[in-house]
Order: sequence, then C-alpha cells, then structure tokens
Amino acid sequence: MKFGRLERREAPKPMGEINMTPLIDVMLVLLVIFIIAAPLMGSALKLQLPKSDAAAPSPGARFIALAITPEGDYLLGDEKLDPASMRERLTQLAARQPDAELRLSADQSVPYGKVAQLIGWAQKAGLNRIAFVAETGEASTGADGAPAKAPAR
Repeated sequence: MKFGRLERREAPKPMGEINMTPLIDVMLVLLVIFIIAAPLMGSALKLQLPKSDAAAPSPGARFIALAITPEGDYLLGDEKLDPASMRERLTQLAARQPDAELRLSADQSVPYGKVAQLIGWAQKAGLNRIAFVAETGEASTGADGAPAKAPAR
C-alpha cells in the first residue's frame, strides 16, 4: 500500500493590498448624487430677516458698539456722527483695536443698503469682525411682514 507524500504545503499568504475598485465605485456614485442634489438644496434656502434666536455674545470680548437709528443717523456708542466722521472714527478705532468686534445694531426699518454701506466702511477701515445685534427670543411676523398677533387664550 502506498501512501501519499507527507509534505506540508504553505498556507495562502494574506493579501497585502486593498482592492480599491469598489471604493472608487462608491465614491463616484456619491459624487454624482452630490452634484445632482447641490442645486436643489440651494434653491430651498429661504431667509426671513431680521428674526434671530442667536446666542448672546461673550461678555469678555472687546467690542465697538455701532447703531443706525430709524431716521438713518449713525451712533458710535452714544455719540451721533455724520457719515464722513463715522468713516474717520472707524479708521481710528481699527488702528487702536484691530482685533475688536464691531457690534452693529440697526433698526428693522433701516434700508439694507445703509447697513451694507456701513459694513463696507468698517471693512475698509480694517474691522472685519462684525456681529449683528438682535433681540433675543423668537420674533414672529405674518406673511405681509407685519408683527403677528398673539394667539387668543
């Protein structure tokens, strides 16, 4: 009777490489999904200004208080300034406190163009940290933009 050989064969070696083909396929499918979904997400964005439930700013930060009244006057702290003086003062403040935060309070009736103009002056002066101040709590408005009436109890 003859027996077979009693030699040991080596076990198969583990693969030292990762098969990248399935990973690439999954990544390409995700890329196509994001390319299709991105325009749809952008059109769904609806902003309703000036509502805000923002967190209160940190009390320890250095800041410059700036306001625009309903009449369109500019206030730096409690000081009323004309546009030329406001630009000059912003430049001076930026030179003294370049890392200070500008806290902008604008009345709801102030046109957006005036607010944007003031932001431009601040950025040109070198104040790039700008915070918008709003009342805390949920402000509700109706479809016409007028304040909504409180529900009857």
